[in-house]
Amino acid sequence: MIRPLVVVRYVGLILLILVGFMLVAGGVSCIGGPDQSTIPLFFSALIGLIIGIFPVIFSKGVPSITRREGYAIVVIAWLMACIVGGLPYLLYGDDFNIINSFFESVSGFTTTGASIINDIEALPDGLLFWRMSTSWIGGIGVVMFALLILPSMRGVGNTLSDMELSTIAKDNYNTTKRSSIIRLLIITYCVLTTIATVSLRFAGMDWFDAICHAMSACSTCGFSTKNASIAAFHSPVIESIIIVAMTCAGIHFGVFLSAITGRGSVRGFSSSLKVYISFMIIVAILASLSLWYHNVYSTLLGCMRRGFFHVVSLTTTTGFAITDTNTWPAFCVVLLTICSLICACSGSTTGGIKIDRMVILAKSVQRRILRQRNPNRFYNVRIDGKSISDDRVEDALNFIAVYILIVAVGCVLFTAFGNDLQTSFSGAVACMGNVGPGFGIVGSVNNYSSLNAATKFVGVLLMLLGRLEIFEILQLFYNHRKE
Repeated sequence: MIRPLVVVRYVGLILLILVGFMLVAGGVSCIGGPDQSTIPLFFSALIGLIIGIFPVIFSKGVPSITRREGYAIVVIAWLMACIVGGLPYLLYGDDFNIINSFFESVSGFTTTGASIINDIEALPDGLLFWRMSTSWIGGIGVVMFALLILPSMRGVGNTLSDMELSTIAKDNYNTTKRSSIIRLLIITYCVLTTIATVSLRFAGMDWFDAICHAMSACSTCGFSTKNASIAAFHSPVIESIIIVAMTCAGIHFGVFLSAITGRGSVRGFSSSLKVYISFMIIVAILASLSLWYHNVYSTLLGCMRRGFFHVVSLTTTTGFAITDTNTWPAFCVVLLTICSLICACSGSTTGGIKIDRMVILAKSVQRRILRQRNPNRFYNVRIDGKSISDDRVEDALNFIAVYILIVAVGCVLFTAFGNDLQTSFSGAVACMGNVGPGFGIVGSVNNYSSLNAATKFVGVLLMLLGRLEIFEILQLFYNHRKE
């Protein structure tokens, strides 16, 4: 049985962390004098504080929680974060009706980067910073921030972090101390964001744009302060820095700790990392050559500049843009769609199926072929010299199958609500993979504003399913065993 008071207490604590970030955004809105987002941000923070503080006051903490309670806390915390996080948009008004506010909030927290805003540059700084804050919080996870900051949650930290970390990500850590994993993730995340911020500032951005784009790149969200995204800066140097930041954010964060400390704190990432880097290079070269062959851009260097940027952007599920990919040849569109499906490594801030699962799939297919050749011999699935359990192989294959099925259902629903096939398929892929831009109406220089409310709601469901990696939500409804 789920204890409702226990669930609402910890959801309330998590909302208090969200309120803290909202107050920071409110402070940004007051720099140089209050702007139009000041009242919406502070009033939304007050509402969030009231919602979060009452469960904390009137319910007691517990030394432990059940796994089903953990699933309930994580899922409800994400939903409440998206609802409360949408209040500043709704109170600000303009294009933000209820569905648009919720869509923009979910897009930020899930680091999808799909937007309904037609004129981003017209938004006040406070609301822009809040928009970036939702993506930065979502990149590492709202529950993760709460586990690190709030001492009262440490007693249930192991269970909740198990819910937040995907199986394929946490299995790569040697340590069983979840507190160490959380600390590692947060420190790495902050360091990457700081380095990206300073680099972008020296490359020519002002401090506000540098901070916002660093937060967006390291969370692999793709929100920008400019209508034209990264293309607005007309700078190959800035584009190169963004490429490096996106690539790093797509790597298992434990790799960075191993590089810094010299200790093997992560195992089983070598194959995935090699495939991840090789995949992006090969696809980027193919896309660049296709652009050059079809004379989309005048020079090979120009084709490579755009090809590499967009391949990295979509593989890391960031979604930044420097050109309109709707004008690209069909071959490039297919390549970018594959990038949006497979995506980067586990243990990063990216969405999608993940390279790690594709490596396991390839090894599983190889084992199947070998067994057909020699039925009497036993073959293990081995990665980096270590055997992978059949349970882990089954988990990966089940995830891929359910993921593709949900994308297919999403595509059907998109078309059912009146969208063309290209927009429907690419939109479903982009929302489920937390990528953001697709093709057609939702292309790289367009947004989701013209879609009807029903389509946006389907997009919201896909974004949440993709960010919570499907089974965290399904477990809440299908785990009927006695606790």
